Amino acid sequence: QVQLVESGGALVQPGGSLRLSCAASGSMFRINTMGWYRQVPGKQRELVASLISGGKTNYADSVKGRFTISTDNTKKIVYLEMNDLKPEDTAAYYCNSPSPRALYPWGPGTQVTVSS
Repeated sequence: QVQLVESGGALVQPGGSLRLSCAASGSMFRINTMGWYRQVPGKQRELVASLISGGKTNYADSVKGRFTISTDNTKKIVYLEMNDLKPEDTAAYYCNSPSPRALYPWGPGTQVTVSS
């Protein structure tokens, strides 16, 4: 069974940067098809960045130009580089498949708080 563990969240000032990591284990894990989601209490989890077969990436309009998804295939780690962070980026961040029909069990997430 696939297990996902996110890390790297922190308290950061507006305009700052963070790099989130998602370590994956399990033989059924497909690192070339992954995404990063975020969730604010009381709201639905939203997909903000995704990587699909062929290396194509997609980003939500709210993070386009500021966030970058990448992978280390050898280590089975998925990264989310976040720059120019804004208070509205505050959320719990999770990695998982970008396809709702192919989700793995959710990991614990990692909290990002953007505040001065």
